[in-house]
Amino acid sequence: MAGEMLEEEFDDILDDWFIESLKTYKDLHVFQLEHPTRVIEWTSGKTVCVAGYSSSKNDILELRLPLKVFADENKGLCAERDFKVVHGGFTGSPVRCLRHVPGTRCVVTSDGQNADLQVWELGGDDSDVIRRTGSVKGRNASESGCRIAARVSTPPQVLHGAGISDVQLTQLISGETLYKLDVDSDEPLSSLQFVSDSVFLAGCFNGSVCIADTRTSAAPQLHPPPSSSGEPALWWTDASSAPQQSDCKVVRLSSSGRAVVSDWRNLGGIACQAQLDVQTRPDKLKEASVSWAPALAGYISVSGFSGAVQIYNTCVWKTELQDVQPLFQHRGHAVSSEQTDGSAPAFVTSHVWHPERPRTLLSAASDGSLHVWDWVEPETK
Repeated sequence: MAGEMLEEEFDDILDDWFIESLKTYKDLHVFQLEHPTRVIEWTSGKTVCVAGYSSSKNDILELRLPLKVFADENKGLCAERDFKVVHGGFTGSPVRCLRHVPGTRCVVTSDGQNADLQVWELGGDDSDVIRRTGSVKGRNASESGCRIAARVSTPPQVLHGAGISDVQLTQLISGETLYKLDVDSDEPLSSLQFVSDSVFLAGCFNGSVCIADTRTSAAPQLHPPPSSSGEPALWWTDASSAPQQSDCKVVRLSSSGRAVVSDWRNLGGIACQAQLDVQTRPDKLKEASVSWAPALAGYISVSGFSGAVQIYNTCVWKTELQDVQPLFQHRGHAVSSEQTDGSAPAFVTSHVWHPERPRTLLSAASDGSLHVWDWVEPETK
């Protein structure tokens, strides 16, 4: 009898959330992967790559988003409402990090088992197979995998490293090392990203940040983490846009939920900050992430602390630390996975913003669920 009551309660929660979603989402589509993924990487404006992270055989898939997402008018007449597998392959090791090389049909992965990267060809019109074509030599390994960054270049190149002293730029075809980051630190990386054609940001788990230029061999400055008193050591970092733009910001998020925004030209200063309403999961903290919205100025998204993806508007934050509530929360993964036996619901393993659609995001969770959703600004509901 108790089990039946729990099932009825769960059904009621799911029904309530579904009714609420009709008002809070412009679009919401769900897909179930055979195995959960920690990576969601855009390969075009309509396709993404995902891959499993279990210790045994894993899928690498290129998925096309539901066409209904892109139908601005007469959505009800659009027949395709599900994700579609367009290319697929297998790997015998986990995929901890995956990066598409812009301008190519290649992705580069890291398995966390050794320092080398794996190079994959996504296939084309004549083949639906994703196959491994080579490797890239690395310097050190990390359980969470090497961080990888790429931008359009001829011939193609990737920036990679597990720790800040390991970062190097490698040409994919020849394997030649084109640049090495000269920093006297062995801190592990939490993020690595290009912010322009030659400038990149390297963020460490201790909150330190380095902005470097691959055109110069001069040693860049390693900026220390935001000041704190007894605060947990783990931090995640993201930059908002290219340094040539005057509004480029860097956000650093700590494992206690403190978010600090700085101008990239003054990383020691604080433009604004806030204490976010997050639930910490000590056993899963290295899967947390913070991301700037690419087409919505001042907005960030946060995941990995729970089964939700949270959206915050940093434009209303102040320089003094204060508690803030999320502007929006996507709770679909946690709600749909809540168990009647009392076990923990799914937690979010990865999320990304669409590069052009302002309020469209994809998110994945530990139960293998993959969601694409377009949220409605609360003031406009």
